[in-house]
Amino acid sequence: MDENPEVKPKKKGPLGKLKDAILPDDEQQAAIISTGVRIAVLAWSGAILTLNYVAIPGIPQQKIDPTFIASVFTGVLSSFGIVTASKKGDGTYKNDGDKPMNKKEIEQLITTSNGGQNYQTIRVVTPLEIRGAEVVDPPKGKST
Repeated sequence: MDENPEVKPKKKGPLGKLKDAILPDDEQQAAIISTGVRIAVLAWSGAILTLNYVAIPGIPQQKIDPTFIASVFTGVLSSFGIVTASKKGDGTYKNDGDKPMNKKEIEQLITTSNGGQNYQTIRVVTPLEIRGAEVVDPPKGKST
């Protein structure tokens, strides 16, 4: 009776074996779970947005405000590094405040803001160069 009973390791299920074989690090496991959750939320919000615009026979279509779901969708897309851009040429984008000004508009803005007075443009170039200025020696007798 001196024999020690052999200690058998716990049997792991297929998920446990897969987890140990592929991802031994806890941080990697958390990253995979995080990515999986983001993909699930992306699929859910994409499906809800699609159902809002596409009619499927046999399923009653309810009109909902897709603003929240669209913000969730774009937020999850941005977490993957995908940035959605607004179309400016199709007539749906109405904000003219973001349009860059051309040279004529800038000159008109400067002229009207100065009360019609002339203005001078100063261009700074590195290394510093001064062009079009008269160099004057400092007065003698004063120490600087």
